[in-house]
Amino acid sequence: MEALLIPFGIFLAAGLFLILAEALKIPTVMTMRAMSSAGKREKKKGRSLEMFLMDGAVLAGRHLPMNPHKMARLGATLRAAGMDMSPETYTAYVYIKAGCVLMGVIPCILIFPLASVMVVLAALMVYFREAGKADEMLRTKREEIESEMSRFASTIEQELKNSRDVLSILENYKKNAGEKFAQELDIVCADMRSSSYEAALTRFEARLNSAQLSDVVRGLIGVLRGDDSAVYFQMLVHDFKQIEIRRLKERAQKIPPKIRKYSFLMLMCFMVSYLYIIVYEIIKSMGTMM
Repeated sequence: MEALLIPFGIFLAAGLFLILAEALKIPTVMTMRAMSSAGKREKKKGRSLEMFLMDGAVLAGRHLPMNPHKMARLGATLRAAGMDMSPETYTAYVYIKAGCVLMGVIPCILIFPLASVMVVLAALMVYFREAGKADEMLRTKREEIESEMSRFASTIEQELKNSRDVLSILENYKKNAGEKFAQELDIVCADMRSSSYEAALTRFEARLNSAQLSDVVRGLIGVLRGDDSAVYFQMLVHDFKQIEIRRLKERAQKIPPKIRKYSFLMLMCFMVSYLYIIVYEIIKSMGTMM
């Protein structure tokens, strides 16, 4: 009987604890662990190295001299790419991030001088990658918007049969546009309400610097001036479809090199399977003969 008292006391204490924990709404161990890990992630995220670098870039950007032409061009690129920072801050961030990597040369020279070459190359790679990040984001955004140009021009062609209100046409298309294009249409529609339609469309064209968008904007400006642009947009739809077909063909041509290695692995698997069956049958036949 005395041997049963120990497990009985353990189970009784555990049961009373669970009942009291449920009554007092005490969180479980898993809940506390999840809350603790979430707090650590938020703290780490809030004070990460990127945040420290950005703080330093904001301070250094105030004293960074910059060519006015380059500053205007970079500012337009940053705004079009959706990066909310000034050209000076962006340039200072690129320098600081590359400089932090380059500082690794100091311990390399003291410990292993040959490794300093790799550090310098890594710093150059970081510099060129960060310096071209805005242009890369703008290029990706432009390609995403240009993929909608055929459908956009076709919609304008159909809408012109019933209405010549350019603002209404843009707002109607915005409901079915992609995320990036919808954001740009929001901007141009707000700009058209607060200023001249033609000036707003011109600024819309200049933000993205896209040849296809320029053709569409040129047609819309013609509509504002009273031109009969139905035939013009019909030609645009035809040209844009040809461009889209060519783009899809180029994308399809890039697929085979990616799947070639997987095809080779599948071929090797089939060969191994056949060889296994052949070897198994040979060994089985030899065993039967013996």
